[in-house]
Amino acid sequence: MTEIKTDVCIVGGGPGGLALALALVRSGVRVTVLERSRSFERDYRGEILQPGGLAVLDELGVLAGARDRGCHVHGRFQLVERGSVLLDINYGRLPEPFGYLLSIPQKHVLEELLAHCRAYEGFEYIAGAKVTRLITHEDTVVGACAEDTTVLAHCVVGADGRFSKVRRLAGIEADRIDAFGFDVLWFKLPDPGSGADVPNVQIFRDSGSPVIVYRSWPGNLQIGWTLPHRGYRDIAARGIEAVRAEIARAVPAYAAQVEAGVRTPRDLTLLDVFAGGARTWVKNGLVLIGDAAHTHGPLGAQGINLALQDAALLHPVLLASLRAGDPGAPFLRRYEDERRPDIETVTRMQVMQAKGMISQGGLAARLRPRIAKVITRTPIGAKITRRIAFGPRPVRVRRDLFTARTQTTE
Repeated sequence: MTEIKTDVCIVGGGPGGLALALALVRSGVRVTVLERSRSFERDYRGEILQPGGLAVLDELGVLAGARDRGCHVHGRFQLVERGSVLLDINYGRLPEPFGYLLSIPQKHVLEELLAHCRAYEGFEYIAGAKVTRLITHEDTVVGACAEDTTVLAHCVVGADGRFSKVRRLAGIEADRIDAFGFDVLWFKLPDPGSGADVPNVQIFRDSGSPVIVYRSWPGNLQIGWTLPHRGYRDIAARGIEAVRAEIARAVPAYAAQVEAGVRTPRDLTLLDVFAGGARTWVKNGLVLIGDAAHTHGPLGAQGINLALQDAALLHPVLLASLRAGDPGAPFLRRYEDERRPDIETVTRMQVMQAKGMISQGGLAARLRPRIAKVITRTPIGAKITRRIAFGPRPVRVRRDLFTARTQTTE
């Protein structure tokens, strides 16, 4: 059994976990990351970064390198109904330098974050580490065990996703709210041409269920077919041919690509869409961030961005906790008290977006054009766009707390 003593143990090497690790090691903190996957060669759902997430990555010094690995810039978000653009949100009107959406493989972001973390002393990344239990002492979490590795730390951070093992081991209850009324079937298709005809993130509403479409690096279209919550089983029971036909009916412009690209059920990934999260984000010696703390739907591409912002906000709280020698829940709750109201606001906005853009009801169909006109042509639309892009309030990295130099610095 290998024993590691560190300052902060982060369980989960996703965007939020590695962003927090980088902010901490740049502040002179020892960090060990336990990641259950052995490599970055795995399936990811989230690929769209909003300006708020771009700002955090840029302030951490990794955005340019991640972009150099390959990405697509999108200037607008559009709702297209039966061939007509009903809603057109121009991200270019947002403040520079982040007036755009970025479609980037999550692998590129993780590789860049990890490379920067490894440049600092006191950082350790253990891949293939499945956490089996938390170590406690006098009602305080003091570490985590992952098979043949034990990590002892001032604080453990659960950044291990919507079905968090850390959350479960800590005995923290999580609530599920089926607030959206739909699930999403994700798949990729070959780009039908140069891609110049798909420069935007779009939701298509035609004769079938709404479909989310955007360019995905290097030469694909990422498709998200929405369908009634828990309704995929009935469609799948009719066979892959029936699934292809339903998707083609929903997005006829890409019917040929659907026929060629969706051959077996293995080409499809079903996302169970729900909201909710942990009843508390902190215990003595423990903090939850990202999906482990709060779960969201895919509309507005908020998941990664919220996790990155969580990391930026938790960073100074953990530094203060270390300096005070106090890992208690009352101290760590400073982070939750600051962050939870913003998360609740985002959830409410996502539910409103779902009702406005995905709902199939007659009332929604009648109101949708009027609401779209108000959003597109009035200052209300600009305010909503900023809220979606940056969150209820902008989040910035506390770069003034960075003290460490890289190992290669002379």
